[in-house]
Amino acid sequence: MRKQSPPVALLRRVLAYEVGMWLSLARWLLRRPPALEAGAAAFSYVGVVQPILVAFIALSAIEIPIFDLILRHTVPWPSVRHTALVLGIWGLLWMFGLFASLRIHPHVAGPAGLRLRNGISVDFVVPWSAVARVEHRYRSLPSSRAVQLEQSDEGTILNVGVGSQTSIDVVLREPLSVRLPKGPSGPVHEIRLYADDPAALVARAREHLAVRLPGSNG
Repeated sequence: MRKQSPPVALLRRVLAYEVGMWLSLARWLLRRPPALEAGAAAFSYVGVVQPILVAFIALSAIEIPIFDLILRHTVPWPSVRHTALVLGIWGLLWMFGLFASLRIHPHVAGPAGLRLRNGISVDFVVPWSAVARVEHRYRSLPSSRAVQLEQSDEGTILNVGVGSQTSIDVVLREPLSVRLPKGPSGPVHEIRLYADDPAALVARAREHLAVRLPGSNG
């Protein structure tokens, strides 16, 4: 298959993200989250950033009519005011879509493995057969980027953080490549993620590990 040029690949990612976010907003408004398979449990991760997102949404909602009023009395061209109004409303709905994508795409611990997500940009499954152990531990990250890679003495660590932090360490039995927004990652030895209730996620993961791999839930 012909490899896409970087601009084309970037455009495809942007379009896919935009479409996915609007679909997430529609599902959230209709209260139709994706169904879970039997034996699976969902775990949210939006709690740590929810106050910030709500604050941004509230400020934007207040700013739109104020800015429109200012333009109405200072700019003589209605087209400018209408364009600014449309862009303001689009930005407000975009933030609602971002919030919705985080709410309706949680982490999932199911019979097949641990499904890690971050909105619609990160979505991959780590099979239980690849997991050595799962531990609860809060860690700070150097930046707010959702996906961050770092090197340790044991190998490469993939951080899927929220609010510049993680709360769960997933140590792998052997290096594993996972799907990331820009394509498959290199082999990683450990994956760290954030969950609002890390103790519950770790407990459920260890239950699945005990069934799938007896003796590996310590």
